[in-house]
Amino acid sequence: MGAMPQATAELHDLPEEPASVVAGFIDAAREAFGDDLRSVVLYGSGAEGRLRPSSDINLLLILRTFAREKVNGIRGQFSEIKSAGELFAQKFSDILRRHRLLYGSDPFSGVSIPKSAVLWRLKQVLLNLTLRLREAYAERGATPERVSALIADAAGPLRSCAATMLVLEGKPASHPKEALASIVASLGEPGWYEVLAHISEAREREFLAPDVAEATLFRLIDLAQRLRARVEALT
Repeated sequence: MGAMPQATAELHDLPEEPASVVAGFIDAAREAFGDDLRSVVLYGSGAEGRLRPSSDINLLLILRTFAREKVNGIRGQFSEIKSAGELFAQKFSDILRRHRLLYGSDPFSGVSIPKSAVLWRLKQVLLNLTLRLREAYAERGATPERVSALIADAAGPLRSCAATMLVLEGKPASHPKEALASIVASLGEPGWYEVLAHISEAREREFLAPDVAEATLFRLIDLAQRLRARVEALT
């Protein structure tokens, strides 16, 4: 069938292999869903042209109807925008800031998410992250590989929450990584830039030295608690 010109143009700044995979997926979705496929949206780092080798490619499909026989052709999760935006306010706030339309009409045009929903979800995400890091460390041991993986997994939620928080505080929207660096700078304490460097290292190399890994993990737990206190102040 061939990817739509709209999608091809919007994928020009992605590396060749990811762009080819996305284009192929869009072709498959159009064939499976036909006229029921309303939109395909790329969001996250890919929408900013900032994919790294370890980055996920995040795609959102919007359907006019949810037909089982068609969905069986492509497995995934599909939600109604308005309801999902309120229930998963933090995630959808990030999508609103960082998305690129690949096919169809923009499902986020005119969409706004209530501030109260975003604040509630931010607090939940940060509390869940704090508890998950503690639990995983306690239950699964402190091997460098495991701790490094926990740090890498925590980076995305922390950065995304930081970006949303700055917008709620009236500051210009920025890339999540830069937003977290801005919040760390506002703490005015030594050692935090090293923590950010270790987060990037864990994401890229998937391994930190044992002493560095444990120290970084507990700094991230502390940071998640500080972010949650800052969100509480916004309420």
